Amino acid sequence: MATTEHPPHRLRAWMLEGLSDMGKDQGKVGPRPESQLEHKGQPWYRVMCLTGVDYFSTLGYQPGIAALAAGLLSPIATIVLVVVTLAGALPVYRRVAEESPHGEGSIAMLERLLSFWKGKLFVLTLLGFAATDFLITITLSAADASTHLIENPHLEEALHDQQVLITMILIALLGAVFLKGFLEAIGVAVALVASYLALNAVVVVVGLYHVLTEGHVVTDWSNALTAEHGNVFVMIGMALIVFPKLALGMSGFETGVAVMPHVKGDPGDTEQQPTGRIRDTKKLLTTAALIMSCFLIATSFITTLLIPEKEFEEGGKANGRALAYLAHDYLGNAFGTVYDISTICILWFAGASAMAGLLNLMPRYLPRYGMAPHWARAVRPMVIVFTLVGFLVTWIFDADVDAQGGAYATGVLVLITSAAIAVTIAARKAGQRNWTIGFGVISVVFLYTTVVNVIERPDGVKIGACFIAGIILISLLSRLMRAFELRVTDVHLDEMAERFVRDIASRKIRFIANEPDARDKAEYRDKIEQIRNDNDLPDQEDFVFVEVTVTDPSEFEAVLVARGEVMHDRYRVLTLESSSVPNALAALLLHVRDTTGRTPHIYFEWTEGNPFANFLRFFLFGQGEVAPVTREVLREAEPDPARRPRVHAG
Repeated sequence: MATTEHPPHRLRAWMLEGLSDMGKDQGKVGPRPESQLEHKGQPWYRVMCLTGVDYFSTLGYQPGIAALAAGLLSPIATIVLVVVTLAGALPVYRRVAEESPHGEGSIAMLERLLSFWKGKLFVLTLLGFAATDFLITITLSAADASTHLIENPHLEEALHDQQVLITMILIALLGAVFLKGFLEAIGVAVALVASYLALNAVVVVVGLYHVLTEGHVVTDWSNALTAEHGNVFVMIGMALIVFPKLALGMSGFETGVAVMPHVKGDPGDTEQQPTGRIRDTKKLLTTAALIMSCFLIATSFITTLLIPEKEFEEGGKANGRALAYLAHDYLGNAFGTVYDISTICILWFAGASAMAGLLNLMPRYLPRYGMAPHWARAVRPMVIVFTLVGFLVTWIFDADVDAQGGAYATGVLVLITSAAIAVTIAARKAGQRNWTIGFGVISVVFLYTTVVNVIERPDGVKIGACFIAGIILISLLSRLMRAFELRVTDVHLDEMAERFVRDIASRKIRFIANEPDARDKAEYRDKIEQIRNDNDLPDQEDFVFVEVTVTDPSEFEAVLVARGEVMHDRYRVLTLESSSVPNALAALLLHVRDTTGRTPHIYFEWTEGNPFANFLRFFLFGQGEVAPVTREVLREAEPDPARRPRVHAG
């Protein structure tokens, strides 16, 4: 009689679609391939539009933020920003593309420099700032899209005071897109970016025309600037001080390297040497930076000269939508509405770019560290988590674009600074003295920019600290909950190790867990004698020793390699290297059971000491009370007692 699948099972399967082990095949050691979106490579200029929905969409709010931060100095401060972008951020991320061509970005470069728990905590901190960057991109972009919607003359009265609700609806729609299945967005991104840049070009040209034809505008601005700041050198100095507040204009570089796997490259590219992909990604980064730089300078100039200063302030018609203000004012409400629609679409889709970045970044690190549940590798549960966090951030900031700018800038600047430091270290290790000096200077500039931004806008680092604290707390709790999980993804035995297993497979398979010490003849002889006496085993029983050396106990998942050697011409020893002694032993026992079809036995000595202290030793350093932990790992991996390898301690 056919049975109907229970609805919760269907829901669970849908939520975890793409995961290879959803509770099945317990007790089997093998690879756990992660869910990946399959896509064909695209030409770099099309992929540029995918990062462009994040980068170029900042034109929707950047001129207004610049005017609020720098006032009349906005055009000069923007020029400083462009110089820092082209001479600082661009060379840094071109080097990141070389060093990390698979989309991991600067975090992967820095991860390689540090090991043990300090490396994990450092990466978790950077992930906190990355989460700040991407999540605030989602909420800020949605908030600015709702601003453009509400401030439209045709909808202003109907949607008044509904910004928080509209912003949450936009975030929910974004989450719904990813729950449905976000496969390939490049075609949509190309259409959005092309239309948005074209409309902005029209607004810029019309704005420049009015600046040129209304000569008093430039004179009034120049006179006011001179009266407020004095000579040119003071203006430049003030611009250098103010430009960190404009850091949002550099927000697209991290996304630019994140989309590298989408770049087609050359037919001869390999995963180890994707030469064509690296070259074309550099073209992508350079072209995007040049386009954005031109628009930043032009838009800051026309908005500062043509829009009354009071309109930039909270409640003003240009607050968060300076270019839309000009579009309506100079080109009419019909064109302005088209511009609003284009801006709303690209700002909303900028959230899609950020969501894709989060889904690429977080599952790459946290589950591998054991610091997130295994379901965190699946797209849909993570989409729900990020959407709910987006709701919370929107509610806390009341969907205010200006209020979120500090947190956004902090996340952007910390990531760019970390990238600058990473490429400086990479250049130094490569012996490139000139590049090391150059990148070192860039690192100092971005470090200064970050510090100034944090001092003047501490809310940004507070929000970043909240994300960091949340990620670290959840990560440690997850690591604690997954402490007894089988962490080995695959087991390989060398030729000698396989021979040892074949030799004892004809009899009862008995292993002795030995902590390698002097490794002299007496150590192995005494160990066998003790195991025989403690377990009442006859003298003719045959044994193979297993010795595990702990490498980096902060690692969670890894492949296990067993090597066989004969010590003192008679004692067979399997040597393993792992982040955890109990997990390595459990994985070996399960592998031997699966390959021989026989149940192996393993013998331990009890470890002396406080049980809680031994557990902490296991949790932090991969050692401790090995016998009961090995049994617990086996119990979780193999629920059937009849098939479970036997653990003996005496």
